[in-house]
Formats: sequence, C-alpha cells, structure tokens
Amino acid sequence: MITTSRCTFDSPRGHELSARLDVPQGRAVRGAAVFAHCFTCSKDLKVEKEIAQALTREGFAVLAFDFTGLGRSGGELSGSSFSADVEDLVAAARYLGETVAPTSLLVGHSLGGAAVLAAAPRIESVAAVATIGAPADPGHVEHLLSAGLEEIDREGQAEVSIGGRPFTIGRSFVEDLRTHRLVDTLPSLGKALLVMHSPLDQTVGIDNARIIHDAAKHPKSFVSLDHADHLLSDPRDAHYAAGVIAAWAERYLPSPQVAGSTTYDEAGATAVTKGTLETDVTSRGYVLRVDEPEEAGGLETGPTPYDLLAGALASCTTLTLRIYADRKGYPLTAARATVTHDRVHAKDCNECEHVAGRIEKFDKTLVLEGDLTDDQRADLLRVADKCPVHKTLHGQIEVHTVLE
Repeated sequence: MITTSRCTFDSPRGHELSARLDVPQGRAVRGAAVFAHCFTCSKDLKVEKEIAQALTREGFAVLAFDFTGLGRSGGELSGSSFSADVEDLVAAARYLGETVAPTSLLVGHSLGGAAVLAAAPRIESVAAVATIGAPADPGHVEHLLSAGLEEIDREGQAEVSIGGRPFTIGRSFVEDLRTHRLVDTLPSLGKALLVMHSPLDQTVGIDNARIIHDAAKHPKSFVSLDHADHLLSDPRDAHYAAGVIAAWAERYLPSPQVAGSTTYDEAGATAVTKGTLETDVTSRGYVLRVDEPEEAGGLETGPTPYDLLAGALASCTTLTLRIYADRKGYPLTAARATVTHDRVHAKDCNECEHVAGRIEKFDKTLVLEGDLTDDQRADLLRVADKCPVHKTLHGQIEVHTVLE
C-alpha cells in the first residue's frame, strides 16, 4: 500500500514548488528519496509517476516535485536555469528531511539525472545517487532548442516546441547550461553512483552513460536498460529500473526508518489523524493504516482500531503457542487464530461470566496443524488463553492521558 499526499515547499528564489510525497504502508521505510523529472516534464507525467511509485513499492518514501516554472510549481521557465533546478533539488531534500527523514537517495531522469549529480555534493545526508538516461553534459539539451537558438540569442527568449508542447526559453537558461561540466565535478561526487541507460536511447545516446561512469570514482555501477526507450514508456521498464535502484541503494543506506525516526527498539505506538478518518500508526519502525467503514464516515483504507485489537489477541495467541510447542517438543507445524469482536448484553451471552450490562466479547477460533496427540492439542488449547494480551484484556487496566 502507498499513501500519497500533495504538498508544497518554497524554492530558494521564493517560488512555491508543487510536490507529491509517496510513503509505503505496513513496512519499514528503507530510505527517503528525492526524484527529479526530465527536461520540461513534470512529476505527474505518467512515466515519472511510475518510477517514483515503483520505488515506493520497494519501500522508499519518495518526494517528487515540479521544478520552477513547470507543472504546478510557481515561477516562469523562461527565467529559470539549470543552476536554479539544482537549488530546487537541495530545497526538496531539506524539506523531505524535515517532514519524513533525512534524504539518503537522489534519483534523476534525463536532465533530472544531471541535476541530481550536480546537487548531491551539497546534500550531506545523501549516500547514493541513481541516474536514468542522463546526459553527461547539461548543455546536451541545446539540440532540443536548436529551432529557437537564434531567436533566443537575438531577442533574449523564444518559444520552442518540445515533445509537441510550447515552452518559452530564456537566454539565461541557455547560457547557464553551457557553464556546467559534470566531468569536472564527478570525480569529487563523494556518493555511491548507479548509472542506468538504454542502448536504444535516441534522445540521450548511450555514450553519455560511459562518460559519466568513467568520470566518477568508485563505488559506481552501470545497468543497461535493454529494449527501453528514453522515457521508459513501458511500465515494465520503469518497474525494473526502480527495483534495481532499490536493491542497489540498500547497500549504501542506513537502517530502515520511518517518519519521526522511530526504530524497532522504540516500543509503543503513535497515531496521526488529519483531514479524514484515515490514520497512520507508527510502531517499532513500521507504519500501519487504520480507518473505519464507509457507514462510519471512513474510506475503508485499513482495518479499524478494534480489528487491530483483535489482531493483537490473535497474533499473541499464535506466538505463545509457537514458543510453548517448541519448548515442549510438540510437532506443531502451524497455528492459526481467528478473533472477532462484538458488543453484547450479558443476558444474551450464555458463555459469558458477567451477569449484567454490556460486554466487549472476543471470540477466538484455533486451528492447530501437525501430527499432534489429543493430549497435546488439549494442552495447547489451555495455553492459548494464557498469552500476555489475553491476560491484559482480563486484567486491571488504567489509561492515563496528558496533553503535550
């Protein structure tokens, strides 16, 4: 499961940048990544969204954003530059670090790949950088502007068609591109590098990958995206690239983490509910989604709190049975406990000990697999009601609430 939220942050030049944050649910976050899109693209372009969300499915929290003047972000592309894109990336990494966790991975597609290579040395928390179809020289994109270069030089700006869409490009953008030489800065990158490129790329030739790889120092790796085009328009190519990046980057990243820097050693749980009943519960480095049925005003994106309580009782029961069977040497191959919750009146519950009032009733059904004797099954049934959560529910409970 993926939780997606829209957010904004300010660029160093005062423009509001539009972003999308994808966070995996039900598992520890392997790392926090910023994704940089291709030239004149946006974070919402299908292929860019595919790559970002494929990374999220691999366990990464991913912030994808629109550079200044593109997509939903403020500012004008005609007044922007490659240097401004690099500054936007640094600001995005800072925002991700403040809201989720320190940015540990940068991923860039096409010119976005060149931008992450330029930005990485300025972001201390980044341990790994991956590029997809990146040019070795940012000035490489000038060939996309060839039809308007004379007018740009003469008038200061011109409208050019890129990918069938019109964009106004200013002289400062072109001049800034010409000042950046990645081959001069790559030797001092100081981060692990993964270069991914298709040998069939007709937009940015495969020689660019060789130049980038040769200029960088180890640790560095190259992966060929066989049969893919420049935009990775086949979703299978995007998923493959994301899976390789995730597997490769894990070697260089810190231990899995979650928003709030919760680790497995930290017991308890923290729940956050915002504009809807959808609630994210963080516990021991894992994020769980809790919700309510539609009739209760929920969106049904996760189990209810009582479902989790039933799950706590069920899992505690089977864990206890596993530990007990191992200690006794019983041939238990699997234990399954199904727990349901209901509210009943005592007078309607023949098996209940209480005689009056409403009762919170949990029904637990066990399935014990293995070549067990009748005595062993009876012994395990007895132990099933001695698990810690079962005892807690039957014991004296106090809950103290304070306002922080």
